[in-house]
Amino acid sequence: MTETERQWAEETAEKILRKVEVTAERNLHKIPYTTENGVFDDWSDRIWWWTNGFFAGQLWLLYHAFHRESFRTAAEEIEEKLDKNLMDYQGMDHDSGFRYLLTAVADYRETGKEVSKNRGLLAAANLAGRFNLAGGFLRAWNDEGSGEKAGWAIIDCMMNLPLLYWASEQTGDDRFAQIARCHANTAMRTFIREDGSANHIVEFDQRTGAVLRSNGGQGMQEGSSWTRGQAWALYGFGLSYRHTGDPNYLRTAERVAEYLFRQMPEDGLIPVDFCQPAECGWEDCSAAAILSCGFLELEGHLGGERGEACHRAAVHLLRTLAEKRCRFDTETDHIVENCTAAYHDKEHNFALIYADYYFTEAVLRLAGKNLFLW
Repeated sequence: MTETERQWAEETAEKILRKVEVTAERNLHKIPYTTENGVFDDWSDRIWWWTNGFFAGQLWLLYHAFHRESFRTAAEEIEEKLDKNLMDYQGMDHDSGFRYLLTAVADYRETGKEVSKNRGLLAAANLAGRFNLAGGFLRAWNDEGSGEKAGWAIIDCMMNLPLLYWASEQTGDDRFAQIARCHANTAMRTFIREDGSANHIVEFDQRTGAVLRSNGGQGMQEGSSWTRGQAWALYGFGLSYRHTGDPNYLRTAERVAEYLFRQMPEDGLIPVDFCQPAECGWEDCSAAAILSCGFLELEGHLGGERGEACHRAAVHLLRTLAEKRCRFDTETDHIVENCTAAYHDKEHNFALIYADYYFTEAVLRLAGKNLFLW
């Protein structure tokens, strides 16, 4: 990394700090998902929602980097609110990693609090309980007991596996890591296509483990290339390599990266789906932020020319976001704009809290101030 890049990252981190100091105070007691007229909404009444750890995660990152006690206090409050989710069977799903790595486990990493460690282990045990032995995968969503989705798995879950790796480290019990590795192996075989792109959803026969079909999920259609799914694959396999040292995971992440190098537009603005019509103006800047984290993770494992290519891609995405799609003023609560949750949703090009989280993580990583939460 050049001195110019580091200086840019440090200056951008300061911009994030100055903004969040104001917006976090203005939004005490909230768990935001998006903004309405520039103001964070509050999903505390939907405590099961998969994104409910990201604001706390951003606060823990900034607390670690800048030591503002107000950030720690606000993050702890969100962690405590999520106890209601731990006691709701239907509310506990495959996204426990997103919710609890960025809240309870982050708290434990920073403070050593046993109550936070306990929350993380409870969440990990619940996630492990979603493992389908016949198919070697972690089940995705719940379905109110019908069993309709009992054989569904999604690429997003690669990002939840670090909760299981962490649980194995904490307990000395390899069962958690065995489940994580088995899911990652299944994902390599059934989610990653020959060209390096990734399916969003794969449906298995829950009794035999046979692959039944894939579908487009939050992308444009079956066989298309939902960009946030590609980001989950890039970062997720990089993280599984970090935790296991299995070279197959690194090779898979490299395949995904090579695909992304061929697909990403030169202007660095990431569409919702790489296969969407040229005239479609829908973007997903959350995918760009996640991709930047994934490329930085891969850079650290590869080195050499391949690592440099990943580094350049990450910096290009981050600088594009900062210059064209970020709000650093304190008039609005969000930072990153022009995100999309799913291609077929009615709304597009709006703010999403996880875009702010991943943008913050990547910038702090470049600035040498990051707290590793995965």
